[in-house]
Amino acid sequence: MDSRDTIGAISTPPGSGGIGIIRMSGPDALAHLKAVFQPLSKTCSFESHRLYYGRVVHPDDKKNLDEVLAVFMAAPKTYTREDVVEIHCHGNFLVLQSILELLLNLGVRLAAPGEFTKLAYLNGRIDLTQAEAVIDILSARTRKGMDMALDQLGGALYKEVDAIRTSLVQMRAVVEVAIDFPDEDVEIVNYASLLKQVRNEVLIPLEKLLRQAEAGKIFRDGISVVIVGLPNVGKSSLLNTLLQEERALVTAIPGTTRDTIEEYLDIQGVPVRIVDTAGIRSEADEVEKLGIERARKQIDQADLVLFMVDGSRGIQAEDRQLFETVNHKPLLVVSNKSDLTSTIIETGDLGFQGDIHSCIYISAKKQQGIEELKDAIFTNVVGGKDQWQEEGCVPNIRHKAALLNAKESVVRLGEGLAMEATSDLLAIDLQDSLEQLNDIVGITTTEDVLDVIFEQFCLGK
Repeated sequence: MDSRDTIGAISTPPGSGGIGIIRMSGPDALAHLKAVFQPLSKTCSFESHRLYYGRVVHPDDKKNLDEVLAVFMAAPKTYTREDVVEIHCHGNFLVLQSILELLLNLGVRLAAPGEFTKLAYLNGRIDLTQAEAVIDILSARTRKGMDMALDQLGGALYKEVDAIRTSLVQMRAVVEVAIDFPDEDVEIVNYASLLKQVRNEVLIPLEKLLRQAEAGKIFRDGISVVIVGLPNVGKSSLLNTLLQEERALVTAIPGTTRDTIEEYLDIQGVPVRIVDTAGIRSEADEVEKLGIERARKQIDQADLVLFMVDGSRGIQAEDRQLFETVNHKPLLVVSNKSDLTSTIIETGDLGFQGDIHSCIYISAKKQQGIEELKDAIFTNVVGGKDQWQEEGCVPNIRHKAALLNAKESVVRLGEGLAMEATSDLLAIDLQDSLEQLNDIVGITTTEDVLDVIFEQFCLGK
């Protein structure tokens, strides 16, 4: 990436819409705008952060490409801290593509995925955790996930990590003085005081961040829930009820669902990928067998299985046989058709080992017991409504790995302080901890790691 380049890309998603935006960033952004933009006002001075109405016209044949609004934003008060131009045109892909191709022919370089945000990071407008928050905002599937991403974009994670870093830097300063003046080592390093500081200001905050990373992963990435059962127990009806739409075909004929059907829903902030599978039975035609094979693969990948039985007929031998194929997964037993019967399902008859699981009674057709089922799914995955109590930043997988490494170094540091180890040994663990935290916020992050992070972005962001 050459900072002297002027880059450009379409910043709105593919498809038709009322407005489409083309963004440019770099030293020649305004010059390229002037080359193609014909303002309708004779007094257009391209004042920064002001929209101007006009047309995009080809400089050679004067062909009118679209009626647009254009804005020039002067550095450094821009997203990238470079000069930035946006052209707001009609949201037809052909219009957007024709304008972008014109700019590329004039010397603009097509931006790489995430390059605008990467410039914002490299130019110091945001730290690396805030750059990663942009990805989370774009991919959030629930309001909870969006709120967590917005907190991180506001610098919540950086503040938490920086507070720990500051404490470690202070301790390193003391230890390095002791290294420089070895004869006064005992007087300079107060082992008991430093050990207390390590526990209260470093180890406890690190453990809190790790807990939030573990719980937050569920809200950020979501879970996979697979509905499993014999044909005609009401799996597709449950999917439709959960989604509040007729997503799956429902008939009285066994084997209606021949393939897996997937949709996302929001359960108390958790993005849940709910999968309706083909009813698993021995007597099936070739197409149905393919669906059953896909169902088995989905079961193996699931975070939770909803094992559905027909409450009107109780547990059958076929239910027990099917249960043997899924009992290695976390699961909830769901008895459907509670509107037709008051029969109590004895889940021990399925073959549970150890504690007997309770059964959730629903009527997918009458939409009864659905909220109780959602609560059970949430509790099974998150651990209960009171489990997610610590609000604040939510580290991602990359952050969690660095935090774990930092914690290992901090634990060694604490052990060294407890044994009153020499200052040079303490300095090694202090430096290791700092390097891990520096990697989180982007102070010492390698170019390879940066490439992996920003490759996750779409073009134009």
